[in-house]
Amino acid sequence: MEEKIVLEGIAVDRALTRIAHEIIERNSEANELYLVGIHRKGVPLAKQIAESIRKFSDIEVSVGELDITNHRDDLHIFDTSGAQGETNIPFDIHDKIVVLVDDVIFTGRTVRAAMDALIAMGRPSCIQLAVLIDRGHRELPIRGDYVGKNIPTSRSERISVRLPEFDGKKEVAIIKML
Repeated sequence: MEEKIVLEGIAVDRALTRIAHEIIERNSEANELYLVGIHRKGVPLAKQIAESIRKFSDIEVSVGELDITNHRDDLHIFDTSGAQGETNIPFDIHDKIVVLVDDVIFTGRTVRAAMDALIAMGRPSCIQLAVLIDRGHRELPIRGDYVGKNIPTSRSERISVRLPEFDGKKEVAIIKML
């Protein structure tokens, strides 16, 4: 394996702050805004974005956590035992603007599963998507509304988003599989 750091902590923070400003601009008329982080790493990213939104606007922001394991279309391929997180959305999403937050968008299948899980809980008036990294290679017609950084990759590469809550540091790396 060969690894290259493409974003260090301060650059990650800047990208998340920029996403927060874009969310504010697009949703400035919203009285309430709901961010839902996709387990695992979308959750702390959603919390950081929500804090920035609170800091720079008067928009009320609530944050939820979404486990999509049971909505995935690839359960037969991966062992997901132990991978489940807990869904905790302590607010009604019906007729609300919901911004899904994830660390990386790749094929689009995780986002599709997240939308299925959300819609099973209610009918938002709008679902938007915020991702820290868009690495390309979409298999479904899904794109991020708010993207921190586009990092084109090959299929033989992986993106590793490292966050203090899980990894003790904040950075983004490209890992080349040899």
